[in-house]
Amino acid sequence: MHTLVVVLLVIVSIGLIAVVLLQSGKSAGLSGAISGGAESLFGKQKARGIDLILHRITIVLSVLFFVLVVAVTYFKV
Repeated sequence: MHTLVVVLLVIVSIGLIAVVLLQSGKSAGLSGAISGGAESLFGKQKARGIDLILHRITIVLSVLFFVLVVAVTYFKV
């Protein structure tokens, strides 16, 4: 059982890393920091579609990651 949970934890970890890397950044360096204030002041629409899907997948994978970490410690021999 411990081996199965560890294998699932590795798969979820790799998936979580991939999904986080696929997401677009909030700002792009100094120019993004300067324009970011103006965007929050005037209200820029957040890109929907793939960003929303990636955000939800990130939440699901992170919750699954923490559950699997607790399961690994529980099933540890």
